[in-house]
Amino acid sequence: MSKINKLISGNCGVICPDCTEDYVKAGGYQGLKKAFTMKPEDIIGEVKKAKLLGRGGAAYPAGSKWEQLLEIPEFPKYIVINADEGEPGTFKDKILLGQDPLRVIEGMIIAGYVFNSHDGYIYIRGEYRAIQKVFQSAIDNAVKAGYLGKNILGSGFEFNIHIMTGAGAYVCGENSALLNSIEGKAGRPRIKPPHLAEVGLFLLPTLVNNVESIANIPTIVLEGGDKYLSYGTKDSGGTKLICLSGNVVNRGVYEIPFGVSLRDAIYDPQLGGGIPNGKKLKFFHLGGQSGPIGGEAQLDTPYCYKALRNAGLSVGSGAIVVMDEDVCVIDYLKGVTEFFIHESCGKCTPCREGNKQIYAILCKIAAGEAVQDDLVILKRLIDTMTIASFCGLGQSAAVALNTCWKLFKTEFEDHLHKKCPAQVCFTEQERGE
Repeated sequence: MSKINKLISGNCGVICPDCTEDYVKAGGYQGLKKAFTMKPEDIIGEVKKAKLLGRGGAAYPAGSKWEQLLEIPEFPKYIVINADEGEPGTFKDKILLGQDPLRVIEGMIIAGYVFNSHDGYIYIRGEYRAIQKVFQSAIDNAVKAGYLGKNILGSGFEFNIHIMTGAGAYVCGENSALLNSIEGKAGRPRIKPPHLAEVGLFLLPTLVNNVESIANIPTIVLEGGDKYLSYGTKDSGGTKLICLSGNVVNRGVYEIPFGVSLRDAIYDPQLGGGIPNGKKLKFFHLGGQSGPIGGEAQLDTPYCYKALRNAGLSVGSGAIVVMDEDVCVIDYLKGVTEFFIHESCGKCTPCREGNKQIYAILCKIAAGEAVQDDLVILKRLIDTMTIASFCGLGQSAAVALNTCWKLFKTEFEDHLHKKCPAQVCFTEQERGE
């Protein structure tokens, strides 16, 4: 049985990305045509049946988010798509944006129709400059073909899409910071509540969805929520785009049905294909730099939201970074923490200063200069950042460190005695051999 199900990625690499005719021949816009025959409440009902959980990392039920926005009487409402894909090891939205942008556009039009919104914004990360041109061309062609703009398909409904771009700040992947950036303000997170559904873009009701989430909408509308749910597990509907990278044979993006095990994702010949050069797996890092790290004992966990959460892991952004036995945990965490030092927006002290202090202690450990008290301080910093940081990015910056602390505590303590199991941190002379 195939462990790949190209429910939303089937057009990628097959059709001309910005060609409306190719998209229509491949079945495109059938979901939109069906949506125009349905009531907004019924479309949301199908999204709720599908159990589509937000694919950007937070896993918030999309149907509930849509329902909350529909109940708000204020207009105008805006549709915003978060395409600021800045999580290291994550490149799934890049595939959809660059190879099947019309699917994303179709999902945005359906969302616009549901909320009687006439303007949608897609915030594409600055590093995807070439993709922005493809996406703009797709928008232009959709307008020419009558799928965007005024009186779409003779329905009387008008919807326009605007491309916005950032300058590479990781924090703009946080939805409220992203809205600030679109408004021309500094990309820093807002205090919540009020929630973005109530006070979003330009302080008006706003739907913010991830690229992969909105790309699923045409399929859910066309096939129905029950059918979509059946592709995954009873709690995690449909499929998920995963990004395999690191020490794995077949790196790339794969669309898998929820329920495939982590072992299959990493070792199945159709997917990761195992660890190169006969090496052993040491750990895997899920959902980006802010996600948890898992080990060999968790490999048989089904890849779905509930099972991973029960195992202390998470789907996050869909990234699966695989590391082999030659990687030192301390050295790896230094790289993770350097990333957060660079990307912290600096608004709150726990995140801004906590990452610097963690990095300093990790450097001491790697140099064989740390003592037991440093590990106590390290644990205290993890707790402080998790509890007291202003936004989700700061609160999750120490997740990788915290999970490594639990999985590899012995390796932390070994370094206090100048022993690095991967033999990365110390020379033989430094180890006294």
